[in-house]
Amino acid sequence: MKDRPEQLTDGGPRIELRRCFADPYADAIAAARTCYSDRVIRPEEVTEGQRRRIGPLTFEGGHHTVYQHNTFEFSLEGVSRQLVWSFLHRHPFYNSEQQSQRYVLLSEARAHVPPSLGGRDRELYESAVLGAWAAYADLDRLLRPLVRERLAKLWNLGRRKSRTFRRSIERDVEKRSIETARYVIPVACHTAMVHTISGLVLHRLRRMSRSGDVPEEASALVARMVALVEELDPDFFRYVGREPLAEEDLLEARVHQAVPVSEQWRADFDRRLGKRRARLVSATPDAPARVADAVRTVLGRGVGEVSDAAAIEAVLDPARNPYRHDALNVSTHSPLMQALDHAHYSFEKRLSHTADSQDQRHRMVPGSRPLLSHHDAPEPDVEVPALIDADPQTRARFDEAVAALWDAKNELVRRGVDLRLAQYLLPNARSVRFTESGSLLHLVHKWTQRTCLNAQREIYEASLDEVEAVREFHPELVRWIGPPCVVRNGIVSPRCTEGSHFCGVPVWKSFPAVERAI
Repeated sequence: MKDRPEQLTDGGPRIELRRCFADPYADAIAAARTCYSDRVIRPEEVTEGQRRRIGPLTFEGGHHTVYQHNTFEFSLEGVSRQLVWSFLHRHPFYNSEQQSQRYVLLSEARAHVPPSLGGRDRELYESAVLGAWAAYADLDRLLRPLVRERLAKLWNLGRRKSRTFRRSIERDVEKRSIETARYVIPVACHTAMVHTISGLVLHRLRRMSRSGDVPEEASALVARMVALVEELDPDFFRYVGREPLAEEDLLEARVHQAVPVSEQWRADFDRRLGKRRARLVSATPDAPARVADAVRTVLGRGVGEVSDAAAIEAVLDPARNPYRHDALNVSTHSPLMQALDHAHYSFEKRLSHTADSQDQRHRMVPGSRPLLSHHDAPEPDVEVPALIDADPQTRARFDEAVAALWDAKNELVRRGVDLRLAQYLLPNARSVRFTESGSLLHLVHKWTQRTCLNAQREIYEASLDEVEAVREFHPELVRWIGPPCVVRNGIVSPRCTEGSHFCGVPVWKSFPAVERAI
């Protein structure tokens, strides 16, 4: 990889409609007609009059489920990670498979450049992005010796003669190094993904395309998605739907102010967190009793027949509940495990932008994430990865790169550029403070996945904080919580579900008292 890319690539978004229903609007009308028919209505039976009449009637009446039957699978390339985090993934009703910065080397500078930027502003913006890519290359190079040293110790590499194993370690060295170096890449960085949504969600995205921090990029993206659907079926938006809300009509825009975040608010938030990444702020007070009562309700049994302890064990003990180690995560389909939905927890959290982009994918544990345009700070406000903090030279290069991006952002704002455009230069390391809540049913799944040593480190640390906080109040509900190797230990084989990606640590012997080396 070149130390500094010679140019920045931004060919704009490349959007394709990969797959969809042949006649999505007729399918929606047929579904609506089926509700009032003694049989299932086929799309080809829908008349022109029904298309004109039934569509608006159902849509304006709020009967929107008929538009969920048709789905649209898009391929998205050349969209920013800021757009994905702040718009495409801010709601739960989607499915995405996204290019990973943890596993894909960013050898070329590819990033979103706001079309409205021109002249000296554009030059400053592009120079800042290219500088960040140069820092990424430097950090990758600086990190590799430290990563190699830690992995060699973890795997006792000095005793191993296998060339295949040594090559495998080198691949892991690269992965771990670029995973950490990415913290200085700006959130303008391009990503690629397969993104599937229902027709109803597409209507909602169209309506709300100017909401949030990326109105310019989001509006262009959604307009292209809508145009592709209209090429296939002009009626899908002809008879139903609402135009995008004007910016002045948006709740978010009415209170939008490009001002620094309240230092007092941020200081209070960080003081409450202390050294933790997550802090329990509220919980169902009698959660164990609520779970036990729900189990008895499902079974139709009294307290004398099924004790609280037995009821909790039935749904949480992996030795009694095979769903706990089922790779498919069938818990939401289990009448008994749904009892865990009655225990609810809320946490205050602080993660980097890049870590939260992954945490956000746990859509059944939603968060109130900030509009970054309401959280602007004149000085760098970032999360520093432990590997970077472990070496003074690496830390100095990281601080230099972060400061350069922050200075460029500040200068653009000083020149009058909209903060929402200037903030594309913020690094992946940018701190994100938010509140996140979920029921125990969905938290159990999240904690199982994210207490594994292969999980992104920040999310791993936050998950441990969450589990320990709940343990203090309701120890009986987290007694059997841990990564897959802990959940499966002594019950099913293999313990580790990661296969060749086994972390190398027998976590099941001591969890949660585990030392993470990397």
